[in-house]
Amino acid sequence: MMTFDPMPFHAGLCLRLAPLALLMAGCTPVGAAEDPPAVSDGQESNERHPISGLEIIDVTVVSGETRHTFKTELADTGEAQTRGLMFRTELADDEAMIFPSYVPQTRSFWMRNTPISLDIIFIGTDDRITNIAERTEPYSLDSLPSDGLASAVFEIRGGLSEELGIEPGDAVEYTLPENPAE
Repeated sequence: MMTFDPMPFHAGLCLRLAPLALLMAGCTPVGAAEDPPAVSDGQESNERHPISGLEIIDVTVVSGETRHTFKTELADTGEAQTRGLMFRTELADDEAMIFPSYVPQTRSFWMRNTPISLDIIFIGTDDRITNIAERTEPYSLDSLPSDGLASAVFEIRGGLSEELGIEPGDAVEYTLPENPAE
């Protein structure tokens, strides 16, 4: 009489699904937006990015006496943060993406499926830049972590931080909308 042992089938299935599970877990930035943000007193914008469909807000970096304002895609859901700027082939000098952390935490990003170089700017709980991963390598799987707790991560074109004189300690000003994406 022949008996069926379900264990080899189950183990084989797990081995076949493991790469998919790792890919899904790996694409999510640590500290992705899972919790709704606190209500802010900002004005709500109806402007949406033509490619991502994400809401656009103004984000300003204050470097000494100079203010640099960017039209910024708001990645305020886990799904939007997972996708980020993946597959995008260009980012204008006045464009950016911001990834808010509704609970400040250590954040870490990578460049998987991202064909353009970025400057990844980590914003601390005092709304100042803590560190910048400059000129990131497209498609790299290297982890790029924040130095300490981050309230947000801000991405601009690779090399633009140096060109504009943006550096750790600079203030970052932005207001999240009152009605966050669900």
